[in-house]
Amino acid sequence: MAVPVIDFSKLEGPARAATMADIAEACEEWGFFQLVNHGVSLDLLDRVKKVVGECYAMEREEGFKDSEVARLLCDLIDGDDASSRLDGVDWEDAFFLHDDNQWPSSPLQFKETMKEYRSELKKLAERVMSIMEENLGLPKGHILKTFSAGGDRLPSFGTKISHYPPCPYPDRVAGLRAHTDAGGLILLFQDDKVGGLQVLKEGRWFDVQTLAGAIVVNTGDQIEVISNGRYKSAWHRVLAVPDGNRRSVASFYNPALEATIEPAADAGPGPAEYPRFVFGDYMKVYSKQKFMSKEPRFGAAANF
Repeated sequence: MAVPVIDFSKLEGPARAATMADIAEACEEWGFFQLVNHGVSLDLLDRVKKVVGECYAMEREEGFKDSEVARLLCDLIDGDDASSRLDGVDWEDAFFLHDDNQWPSSPLQFKETMKEYRSELKKLAERVMSIMEENLGLPKGHILKTFSAGGDRLPSFGTKISHYPPCPYPDRVAGLRAHTDAGGLILLFQDDKVGGLQVLKEGRWFDVQTLAGAIVVNTGDQIEVISNGRYKSAWHRVLAVPDGNRRSVASFYNPALEATIEPAADAGPGPAEYPRFVFGDYMKVYSKQKFMSKEPRFGAAANF
């Protein structure tokens, strides 16, 4: 088995029905899939790789060597227990881009390139959500309307830029601990040479294969609720690796904090399997329980 790879361009031709079915199956069986021929230009993706790599080298690489996780790993190795692992931290350097926060100033092309990239990824995310709605039998625009609190707020769209530097002891620390994503739809432009991303399916961890020019898509906890469990969010993790500096550019299309989340009435037969809650309350729970079992989070958010 392998994480599905889907040619998004086939939605425009005679293979539309089959491609729609492939996306539905990927959402139901994996919670992860890769898109190729997705409409985001390969030139733009190459420019993103360039500015993200240069930004890390110019502004962040040296700092990571003195980071808390690097110091803790060094202390662990200097200890007497050769079998212990470093828990509670990740071998990751990361920062976030939002429309209203401060972005890196180097290299000069960073802001222009990432602004263009975020615009293209936001449009792609909305196209994918539209396909999900159609497959689920939901009214067109249902997910966006839900995420925008009925049109009163703007959904959140953030981008996390991560690097996972070579780790001298990859068996002693996680690149990124196993978790599900709290929000809606996640689109990842991952490194096409250095692997490490894995998704959990039926009790086994599977590599999300590196594929040049692809965008990895995964569903978050809120899509699971809206779909009444048909599209479950998948546990995933990143392994620390001894060689190579893994790049990761993940964009999160999330509900507004004020949005009310509940199973859609049209999501399928049967009673609602999830409670009704406000996304901001869910995030309060998630911030403390990100790496814990997801099921109790839904009820805890509903009880705020």
